[in-house]
Amino acid sequence: MKERTEVALVGIGGQGVILIGKILGEAAIIEGKNSVQTTEYTDAARGGFSKSEVVISENEIAYPEVLEPDVVLALSKEAYDMYKDKDCLLIFDSNIIVPDRPSDKTKGYAITDATEKLKNTKVLNMVSLGIIMSCTNIVSYESTVEALRRNVPSKFLELNLTAFKEGYDMGENSK
Repeated sequence: MKERTEVALVGIGGQGVILIGKILGEAAIIEGKNSVQTTEYTDAARGGFSKSEVVISENEIAYPEVLEPDVVLALSKEAYDMYKDKDCLLIFDSNIIVPDRPSDKTKGYAITDATEKLKNTKVLNMVSLGIIMSCTNIVSYESTVEALRRNVPSKFLELNLTAFKEGYDMGENSK
């Protein structure tokens, strides 16, 4: 990991990008790193713009917001369009986004299909988190699972762990 890693998780309210950011940040803290998460969303509980930014560093974090993202997760076309020209790894849901100019830094995954396979579209965020972890190794698999266990209610834990593993495997299989 470089000294400061910046991650932007962007989508629509209800997709769980805020929870992804919380889990990612906590996984970094479990590993003894510094982490800060910021959020931005519209007043619409579902369907409005939603963004979570996470900064992870071995050193003290002087500025808490993403300046130049290293990794972006785009779960809506609007999100994809916001970041498609940035010099970063851009991970997106290929079920809803067709890139206008694919590059080696854009990676599409059938995230929605994976949630349908799991028979629960509410785990879109955990499938996405698994993909991010396998593509970047920002934090370890084990730390992410521990943070996930701390942040998901016990009655939904097994489903979320399964979805995370599904996403992780999707990322691993694309290497």
